Amino acid sequence: MQRTAVNPVTWSMEMGFNQGEIVSGNTRTLYCSGQTAMSGGGHPQHAGDMAAQLALSLDNLEAVLDEAGMTLANLVRLNVYTTDVDLLFQHYGVLASRLGAAGVAPTTTMLGVTRLAIPTLMVELEGTAVA
Repeated sequence: MQRTAVNPVTWSMEMGFNQGEIVSGNTRTLYCSGQTAMSGGGHPQHAGDMAAQLALSLDNLEAVLDEAGMTLANLVRLNVYTTDVDLLFQHYGVLASRLGAAGVAPTTTMLGVTRLAIPTLMVELEGTAVA
């Protein structure tokens, strides 16, 4: 797989994401459902703690990727849904550091939403990965 970043502007790269990305070559694509701060048994975790919810959501996303033989480095698209954009930005380093450690800057959209499926959840990560 060949990845080529498309960045007509540079400000997004400072925040850890590309404006676009061309993926070419023989590929396998994984579309991940939204991952939240749920335990393995399906119970919401860390009510009121954005940093902990973000970290667990990333752990859960990585578990899906791992099951498919991929890692965060394979992410080409990441959608972030949150009930509190300002609070998420205060803890954005949790996300940025994990993506940076994986050496990836996937195209990203962040959306503020009224609520997620389970009212105590504050963040949901939906990804597309290519290998």
